[in-house]
Amino acid sequence: MLADKKIIGYFQKNKNRIRFMPEQQNIEYKSSWHEEYLDWICGFANAQGGKIYIGKDDNGNVIDVADYKDLMEKIPNKIKNLLGITAEVNLLQEDGKYYIEIVVQPYSVPISLRGRYFYRTGSVKQELTGVALNEFLLKRAGQTWDNVIEQRATFDDIDEKSVKEYLVISKEKGRLPNFDGLTTEEIFDKLHLTENGQLKRAAIILFGKDPCRFYPNVFVKIGRFAKDDKDLRYQDVEEGNIIVLLRNVLERLGQKYLIKNITFEGMYRIETPEYPTVALREMLLNSMVHRSYMGSFSQMRVYDDKINLWNEGVLPEGISLEALKRSHKSKPRNLLIADVCFKGGLIDAWGRGTISIIDACKEAGLPEPELIEEDGGFMVTLFKDRFSEEELQKSGLNERQIKAVLYVKEKGEITTSAYTKLYAVAERTARNDLNELLDKQILKRIGETNLVKYVLN
Repeated sequence: MLADKKIIGYFQKNKNRIRFMPEQQNIEYKSSWHEEYLDWICGFANAQGGKIYIGKDDNGNVIDVADYKDLMEKIPNKIKNLLGITAEVNLLQEDGKYYIEIVVQPYSVPISLRGRYFYRTGSVKQELTGVALNEFLLKRAGQTWDNVIEQRATFDDIDEKSVKEYLVISKEKGRLPNFDGLTTEEIFDKLHLTENGQLKRAAIILFGKDPCRFYPNVFVKIGRFAKDDKDLRYQDVEEGNIIVLLRNVLERLGQKYLIKNITFEGMYRIETPEYPTVALREMLLNSMVHRSYMGSFSQMRVYDDKINLWNEGVLPEGISLEALKRSHKSKPRNLLIADVCFKGGLIDAWGRGTISIIDACKEAGLPEPELIEEDGGFMVTLFKDRFSEEELQKSGLNERQIKAVLYVKEKGEITTSAYTKLYAVAERTARNDLNELLDKQILKRIGETNLVKYVLN
């Protein structure tokens, strides 16, 4: 039996690297063994693997395991009998105190414990259920949700107008071979939307006449709110495939929900949308390509000062919110839908969707969009320009103050002395005007007493 003779001297050589370190993403410290730690082993096996140390406190200090001989036989048997896997179980010693190291390797097949699946993400162990479990099992089988055959669907469920519209768009981008003369069945075969003549789920989502007949939550709900979610003014629901939704949602926004700012240059009337069309289009496409179609419907909320779009499905593992603001790897949840959208010229396949949204807002002089994970999904929020002349007039500012804010917007800052010279007012008037802008949280003050500057808040 593995006992005192199998004490591993390896640890003495590496103890400075391991000792007194806090728990890491793939390391857990436990003072004593409890059978519930099999959940953690299951979670490690389903993720990137990891180690559990029995007989260490939260700081990695050895506190001794009195029943180590019994555990060295018990733990491997529990892992094998209840999880169906093997793990390396080592007995180690430091300063005369024993502790156990359990090394779990990652498995390419799903591992369950009494019919339950656990997964280690970050430093948290979570049980996979519902949508998350379905996606996990599909991924382990080398599949994605959209690549599965839809047994109930036939080509009578495909909208030929959407297919033709897609082909027109794709020709402009030149990413598809010439499909002239091919039937819809032949086109779908080349796009890998069928298998042995049967339609896949992606075909319904992309080109179906009525995707909601197959998947009830394939629609976008739009709501117009005032200042918060308690004050819903009106709402609409847009249904259809991706081609239809992309067109209809943008049209609905323009007709009913968003206002175009009108200016004139000579005799020419210029209409400027509240938010860049490019940003709205990318935001919508991002939602439809990356959302989980097993979860809730997509939800767009329009407020007085912002617009956001939420879809079910968190970011893929390895992609952080910060990574979305720079060039990053593309990891679409729905690989087939993404591939067809790319070939049709609808999206870029280089992880630039969120960057396009940010750049479009920046070019339009709007604040940087907010990208967050919330309630099991992903949300993009676009903000209006709080410092446009139109918005400033709504704040009840006088003409000097409006000009001052626009000056700061252009130059980056203003001082009290500059204010007095620009608007020919006394220093006291300048301070009163600036203090009011501070109170309204339009400007903020920076610098020392004699070097105070005012910048946008």
